[in-house]
Amino acid sequence: MKSNKLSNKSTFSDLFSKDKILHFGYLPRWIIFSIDICIVIFANIVTYFLISQLTFKYYNTLDLTGRTIIILATQSFFFFVFKTYAGIIRHSTLNDGYNLFKATFSSFIALSFLNYAHFYKAGAKIFLMPALLLTFLFSFIFLLFFRIVVKIVYQVYLDAGSQKDLEHVAIYGTDSNAISLANAIQAEYPKRYKLVGFIDSSNKNVTKQILGLPIYHYNQNVASILKDLNAKVLIVSNHVLTKNEQLALVDECLEDNVKLLTIPVISDWNLQKNISKKIKTFEIQDLLNRDEIVLNTENISNKVSHKTVLITGAAGSIGSEIVRQIICFSPARILLLDQAETPLHQLALELSHVFVEIIPVIADVRNKEQLENLFEQYKPEFVFHAAAYKHVPLMEKNPSQAVFTNILGSKNLADLAVKYKVERFVLISTDKAVNPSNIMGASKRIAEKYVQSLSIYLDQMGESSTKFITTRFGNVLGSNGSVVPLFTKQINSGGPITITHPDIIRYFMTIPEACQLVLEAGAMGNGSEIFIFDMGEPVRIIDLAYKMIKLAGFIPEEEIKIEVVGLRPGEKLFEELLTDASTTLPTYHHKIMIAKDDTDHYISLNEEVLALIDLANANKLDSLVIKMKHIVPEFISLNSKFEKFDN
Repeated sequence: MKSNKLSNKSTFSDLFSKDKILHFGYLPRWIIFSIDICIVIFANIVTYFLISQLTFKYYNTLDLTGRTIIILATQSFFFFVFKTYAGIIRHSTLNDGYNLFKATFSSFIALSFLNYAHFYKAGAKIFLMPALLLTFLFSFIFLLFFRIVVKIVYQVYLDAGSQKDLEHVAIYGTDSNAISLANAIQAEYPKRYKLVGFIDSSNKNVTKQILGLPIYHYNQNVASILKDLNAKVLIVSNHVLTKNEQLALVDECLEDNVKLLTIPVISDWNLQKNISKKIKTFEIQDLLNRDEIVLNTENISNKVSHKTVLITGAAGSIGSEIVRQIICFSPARILLLDQAETPLHQLALELSHVFVEIIPVIADVRNKEQLENLFEQYKPEFVFHAAAYKHVPLMEKNPSQAVFTNILGSKNLADLAVKYKVERFVLISTDKAVNPSNIMGASKRIAEKYVQSLSIYLDQMGESSTKFITTRFGNVLGSNGSVVPLFTKQINSGGPITITHPDIIRYFMTIPEACQLVLEAGAMGNGSEIFIFDMGEPVRIIDLAYKMIKLAGFIPEEEIKIEVVGLRPGEKLFEELLTDASTTLPTYHHKIMIAKDDTDHYISLNEEVLALIDLANANKLDSLVIKMKHIVPEFISLNSKFEKFDN
């Protein structure tokens, strides 16, 4: 018997647990409608007793029951018209209150019209007008009060006992985006945050409140404001801030070990309950001091629209972003070429709903027969060549593979582009090709030389139908193998973060930025150019590591260690976009310039490249590296076993 009592007690408590109530299905509409009808009946009764105590006398046209039935029928009709029963009571908003007002007021107008119509026809009224007015007022007030009470009780019940472990947060911003976020935080369950106030750059609102919470003017240290609010987290929701203002705010918060979160601009106001799920930590990409890139979309569209576009390395971080962006310019079809089966399959699934024909192709750029079959079948008119081996240490250990993919692959595609009269061929290169210090950079420089010399040679022979264009840029944030995903993984694992040298610096771009400029350069090129991009200011990798640790909410060197492991084979302290002998020419786009490098004669270079490929096939690594240094005289190995060949 004792166990049965315990069981019954447990069942009772389970029945009224928060989770049960939270996940209890929303009340059926007919129940809400029935409750509303009962409230109208109650309002009618209250009105009757109130009027009865005054000097007014009801008309004898109908008794109380008859009048009530007419009122209920009219009110029910307008409940259906304005669907007042369709709202979720515990999530009632101002819009629900407005619908209640429209329903009750419409009922008042309709009954008033009926009252005077009856008087005009029968000479007697059905309702006292003061009674109708009071019924309207009481109905609206009681209906609204019912919803407010349910909303408050539901919120108070969920909040009870759940405030202790919540992170206290403040929101930077007081615009509609911030207010919507605040509502979402307060409605969220299970709760993660307790909102304690707002911070605004304007001092106009400091005497006011939002949702009963104070507004602080940001004219002092953020940390001191958060201390006053007893908050440890700041959510930046003010998207009116300029990039410089945002960077200054972020730097200040990181300096004071304030945890930073952000949220994208809220565009769908019907999904405000889900806004809190979009809160995320600041990412390093959010902090790049970049102006928005403005593209000449008309020029790109003229070159790409209704064309067959081939993108090699399509499953990679750069190739896949080019695919996503080029879809917007309405090509006839896009050929996705890659040898990585799973990433290519995932990309094809992602694009399965687009209006452009997507053709995934498993192939290797080193295999010319496979490529020729593709060119012969589909006749691509625009080629973006992004396929490449790019990891410096791996290529230093496997120079033959760098030659096969980066040089032979580029030669195969360039030769076929000429044979099949491709309109435009864009080679995607790297800043590591400038004064290369490793096999990877040297192989990309040879690919640049081959494509450029081929283009110039064909122009001189009057046989050119293909415009060959090379784009050169630095590191891409978030790309496969870049430091940002590596640092993120190391931080999530509790550290340490490993950097190769405390003084190493790099240029960075985001993946979308780089691909936008690739499309622009590909459309503007007249042939034979090497385009370089404005990469902004270089970034010290150790500073990047410190900032990422702080953005993740940790203290550098205390909670997350930073270890210096030494430069890797072939790695420079800094990268360049131009050789010492190079100059640049401006273009109409301020972020794109043309590098003027010395060019090679195609016939002799082609012979050198063929000899290099033969050495790679024979796996004669020493001879292969010597040949690469001969083709690229500025190739000086660093921290590598191949340094002995520099003399």
